[in-house]
Amino acid sequence: MTRYAIDRAHNTLLAQWSTGIGDTAIVVARLTHDQLHQNTRRLAADLTRLSHACWRSYTHPATTADRHSPHGLGRHRQQERDAFTTILPTLSATTRPTDQPIDTKVEQAAYAIAHTLRVLGASQLTTHVSTDVAAELAAIEQAERGDLSDRAQQAVALSREDASPLQISQADRLLRDNPFGSQDLFTQVDPTAAAIAAAHWFYAAVTITAQHTGMHLIQVVASTEQYDKPLAVESLTDITRAMNAGARTRHVVMPLIRNALHIADGHLHGILEIQHRITAAQKLIRKTHTDHPGIDLSPDSFYLPLTSLDPARPAPDLLDNLLHGIHTCWHLYQHHADPQRPAPANAENARQQQLRQAFLTATREEAAARSERLL
Repeated sequence: MTRYAIDRAHNTLLAQWSTGIGDTAIVVARLTHDQLHQNTRRLAADLTRLSHACWRSYTHPATTADRHSPHGLGRHRQQERDAFTTILPTLSATTRPTDQPIDTKVEQAAYAIAHTLRVLGASQLTTHVSTDVAAELAAIEQAERGDLSDRAQQAVALSREDASPLQISQADRLLRDNPFGSQDLFTQVDPTAAAIAAAHWFYAAVTITAQHTGMHLIQVVASTEQYDKPLAVESLTDITRAMNAGARTRHVVMPLIRNALHIADGHLHGILEIQHRITAAQKLIRKTHTDHPGIDLSPDSFYLPLTSLDPARPAPDLLDNLLHGIHTCWHLYQHHADPQRPAPANAENARQQQLRQAFLTATREEAAARSERLL
């Protein structure tokens, strides 16, 4: 989403958004010195709120909601999306209709912006703000079509409840070029789509590594543990088990991301997973009391994770885990290569390059053999 701010040094209204690696900013409008700072800051805050509400229609589309009854979640999301058409007329209106109900967060933010613009009383500022909001709405619509170029690039930092097949295919091509991941994967592709494609390539890497080392698939995955992210291996294990059982990659990845997004909203979607976590925690407590009676471990002192992903950024987090997993597979593959006698540095470098190429070739062949399971 776009964040708006006031540059006090140059007295300008700025718009700033993420590009996947770093942020970019533009000048929306130049302010006058007689405009109160509290009003211009309020304008920036309300513009940020509007952008957040509008981009939520992209990250949480009505089509992914389970309930489409008149008062259901799907209907509510569709109302938010339909409210896009009211934004620009609201900003340009000279007065606010008193008899018109405000049912959506999009409309609430738009009316707040319009009110502040009327207080500031600068028609040129209203024009500049309306122009920028129109560009923001166009960027969202562009992202919905799967095109993340220009201003729509900010979607690369957002986790979405759905993924465009066009974006998944683009991520798949990028990973075919470089299975270890590239900068373009973070700056050109929706992270949910990138995570789906990366899971496909991760499973291919795990499969050929298990064949090369003689290890079980889950043993290979266990080697991907990260000390600073102890739950990362859980997400990779869940993906590997499901795909090994024949599940399609998209059907495996999307529930993980959606569940984390629900948790970020403050609720759980379904109770089976949390029941499994509670049962495992209770077994651990009983075993601890049996094996170590001196340790005071009670249910109230137990920290229970609700998801294996970061709820604030589940898709980028999962993408990071998967790419780390592919790198770990390469290290295992390399470590279990046939031992060679000590060789000169140049010869050893050539051998490592040949081994790396063998790993990449085998991974690409395995991914190609399972290509019909990607979507």
